[in-house]
Amino acid sequence: MSIEAKQLLALLQVDKTISGSVLAARFGVTRAAIWKQIESLRSHGAPIGVQTGKGYALQSRVEQLDARLIAAGLPAELALDAADIDVCWQIDSTSSELARRVSAECASPRVCFAEIQTGGRGRRGRSWYSPLGGGLAFSILWKFERSMSTLAGLSLVVGIGVVRALRDFGYVDAGLKWPNDVQIRRRKLAGILVELGGDALGPCHAIAGIGINVRLGEPAQEFIDQAWIDLASARRESVPERNALAGRLLARVLEAVEQFRNTTFSSFKKEFAQYDVLRGHSVRVSTARGFREGVAVGVDDSGALRVSTTNGELVVDSGEVSIRIRSEVQP
Repeated sequence: MSIEAKQLLALLQVDKTISGSVLAARFGVTRAAIWKQIESLRSHGAPIGVQTGKGYALQSRVEQLDARLIAAGLPAELALDAADIDVCWQIDSTSSELARRVSAECASPRVCFAEIQTGGRGRRGRSWYSPLGGGLAFSILWKFERSMSTLAGLSLVVGIGVVRALRDFGYVDAGLKWPNDVQIRRRKLAGILVELGGDALGPCHAIAGIGINVRLGEPAQEFIDQAWIDLASARRESVPERNALAGRLLARVLEAVEQFRNTTFSSFKKEFAQYDVLRGHSVRVSTARGFREGVAVGVDDSGALRVSTTNGELVVDSGEVSIRIRSEVQP
């Protein structure tokens, strides 16, 4: 017999402490095979401890994702069910997986979640760290009959959907840092990466990858090179269950993009201003031409960042710059 990691994890969820010999007998393998799988789970961030003379035990609960539970949190009008939601145990990245599935017959929207991403990525090629059970990583695929140029601001629309969902759960201080970060108290909580494909003049498709920190734990300090926060530390009260959170995030993002499908980003401009964490702050803009400094004054009708400088207003579209509030920049 073989051991499936997700089954082993589920078993540890049920039994408080279970010995390697009992696990070996249950799976029909050697204790060495059990140890190897346990170490693999731990390497991905599973909080599995060892008690001498007793065996293995989870140090904190790990709720595995379930497409049926996620779909249960979606409103009926979205016409999306568990069959449209894929939950993968381990893949390179959810966005890459959806990109491989794009075809003329592929239904839209399509959703992919992953418990483990070996190649999860953020903006500018950065990797995305998320320990097993400690966050959510998922992507959504949409098809559009219009040209790619009309999709300007889509990443901000997805961000608005994420913030709406977080505020539904009581995270009222969640905001957006242009172009694709969700923050709480100036610390990164979630990241969004939108990739376009197809015909530039239409039809085309968009894949939005979303990663959100739920409960990262201390090891995250070794892997994340910027100020971060998770839902557990943002509010000491109960943290949303992962499946319930996934369902609400999915519902709110789909709702926002459906609204965007029938209009442009300009209809979201006023709402974005409510969540804009850069507005009114001195910022430093880094481009291929060097650094520019000024004051962020919001976004234009296409979602481009507006920065007031001593030489006039600078308009920056996505993909060209990195932004830091000046107080965050080291002299």
